[in-house]
Order: sequence, then structure tokens, then C-alpha cells
Amino acid sequence: MTHIHLCWELGGGLGHAGRLKMLAQALLARGHRVTVSLRDLMATQALLSDLDVPKLQAPVWLHDAVGLPKPASLAEILFNCGYLEPAALRGMVAGWRALFALLQPDLVVGDYAPTALLAARSMGLPSAAVGNGFYIPPPGQPLPAWQQAPAGLLAASEARMLATANALLTEAGAPPYAHAADVFLGDLPLLCTWPELDHCEPAARGAAQWLGPCFVAQGGIAPEWPEGGGRKVFAYLKASHPAREAALKALVEEGCRVLAYLPEVAAGAPPPLVNEGVLYAEAPVALPLALAQADLCVCHAGEATLAQSLLAGVPLLMLPSHTEQFLMARRVAMSGAGYNAALLTPASDWRTAVRPLLREDRYRAAAQDFARRHQGFSQQRMNQGLAAQLERLLT
Repeated sequence: MTHIHLCWELGGGLGHAGRLKMLAQALLARGHRVTVSLRDLMATQALLSDLDVPKLQAPVWLHDAVGLPKPASLAEILFNCGYLEPAALRGMVAGWRALFALLQPDLVVGDYAPTALLAARSMGLPSAAVGNGFYIPPPGQPLPAWQQAPAGLLAASEARMLATANALLTEAGAPPYAHAADVFLGDLPLLCTWPELDHCEPAARGAAQWLGPCFVAQGGIAPEWPEGGGRKVFAYLKASHPAREAALKALVEEGCRVLAYLPEVAAGAPPPLVNEGVLYAEAPVALPLALAQADLCVCHAGEATLAQSLLAGVPLLMLPSHTEQFLMARRVAMSGAGYNAALLTPASDWRTAVRPLLREDRYRAAAQDFARRHQGFSQQRMNQGLAAQLERLLT
């Protein structure tokens, strides 16, 4: 029986854990032994409660890097996670190596887990990377940048990050990485997105294979909407976004009936807007059922919510909270299937942004075109394909 260890190291939200859950289920069904290490054991407990595998705490970076500018590339994101100096990274790599020495996996699979992949390489373990286009960069090319910066500065950041990683590999007697992108890719990168949602331009991918996004569509409570006759809007928002109240208020003022899931409100926090036009769900909502009835989806542009909304032909109002979400919201807006509200503030005229999404057919038409292009997409078939590629890596 082959033992495959799945890792999640960086990034927030449940998308990483959801992707690993579905992959674990496919691997278990094919007779493999699976263990999982997670960045966040608390937030993922409910999602993974029915996944009967050992779940361990992943080694994660706990320190703030003082004085660093806002990251402009993946290399600079890793500067905030120990990759400035070998001395800082050494403890993280040692933690992953100790975990692998105890578990004795035959294969390590990382979802945004560059240090896990580095540790696997240092031990001669085969590895693979799964994830979306933000942290699965094109191999052999400079890392994508999302802010304007001098080319020399970006190259210097890549060189420093790569030198830090290679210093640890040299200490272990392992072959060094040739390119900065290799830090994120393992021996087999598996790109889990569609070209329309790829954070990189498809032309930069060459002959890449887009496998499609992973999301957990099962579970959740049945949707209930406020009474009335207005448009139905499903909103999945978090307290951390400063404009959540302004967006909900604009929707109500446009006559919408809003079903909102805010995790903090479901946990007992006061709602940002008290209005008969907004009904706050007490638990996560069954998204396929809600989207089958919705006229609009409002979210932070997380890939799982975006993908399911677009597959349902429902346009989007997107309030991205960080760079990864902003880049995906920009791609959706370019397709015409939604509006990227990243530049709006709580004081902005949100009704002007909301009104066209509700009244103009072009947004829904673009979303429905997207749904038609991917009509045959099967999450189960995709995960079986991922499992098969991992098996070929082992043989």
C-alpha cells in the first residue's frame, strides 16, 4: 500500500483544505494510505470531519518580517515566510523533515507548500504540487509580478529567495533548484484551474494542462430568502472586508433579497447591517442550491465560490481582500461575467456598481457563456485524473 502525504502550508481560507480533501478521497478509493498536514486544524475541522485520515499540524512560519515592502511577487511573499536567510528557513525545513521521517511517505503532495516540497527534495522523496495559477507559476520562467517594480529589483528578489532555498538543499546533499519557479512546483506541478481563471496569462503557460478547479460542493444548509419579490442575491463575505456593510446596503436599496453567510455573524458577532431585506444564514449554505436560485453572487473572489457561481451561470460582484483574489477578480471582470470592486471604498457609490449587474443582461450572458464552455466538467473525474497522475509519478 502506497503512503501519500498531503500538505497545506501557506494561504488562507478553506479552498486548500477542500482541494486536499477531494484528492484524499480519490486516493483512498484507489487503495492508497493518506495522511494530511494542515496549516489550520481548527478552521478545517468541520470541513474535514468526515475524512477518516490522520490530520497533523503543518510546520508554519509564526514570525513577522519587519521593514519589508508589500510583496510584488511570489519570491517576496516567501521573504515573509523565512526565505530571506538560510538561518531563518533552517528550522522550518527541519520541522518538515522530522515530520516526513516519522510518517515515512512514499510521495509528498503540496498545496501552496513550498517548504514541504523543499524538505521532500532534501530527503530524496518524490513530490508534486497542486493548486491554482497564483502559486503554480510557469516553469523555467521569471516569477509573475503583480505590482510595478524595476525589473532588476524583481530579479534580485528571485535570486535571493532561490539562493536561500538552495543553501538548505546543499546542506542536505540534494540537487539545487535551477529556477525560482521550481520552489513551488515539486517534481510534478498539477494546475488546478481553467484558463479563464488562471492568474497568469494563458500564453505564458505554453503547453500547460488546465485540469479545472477543485471545490467541495456538498454539504451546507438549504437556502432561505427574505420575503418579497426582489432579485435574489447570495453573499459570502467576511468581517475583515471594510466595505461589506456598504455592499449589502446598496443591494437592499436596489430592492434585492439577500441571503448572506458571514462566518463571524454565524458565530455570534453582530451583523453589519440589520434590515428585513437581509437574512443571515446560521451555517454555511449549500452553494449549488443557492446559486440555482440566485440572480447575483457577492463574494471575495475565492476560487471555489467563483467557479461554482460561473458554472451556474450567475454573475458576480467581487470584493477581493488580497492579491490572489484581486488577480482572479480581474480575470472574471475581463470575461464580462462580473464586476471587480477592489477600488471601491466604504464611502463609494455602491449602488452605481451594483445596478448594472442586476439590470443589464450582458453580465449574466457572459456567465452563461462560461457555464456552457465548461458544461461537461466533472469534479469527480478531475480528481480521479489527479490521482492517476500521482500514481504515474510513483512508478
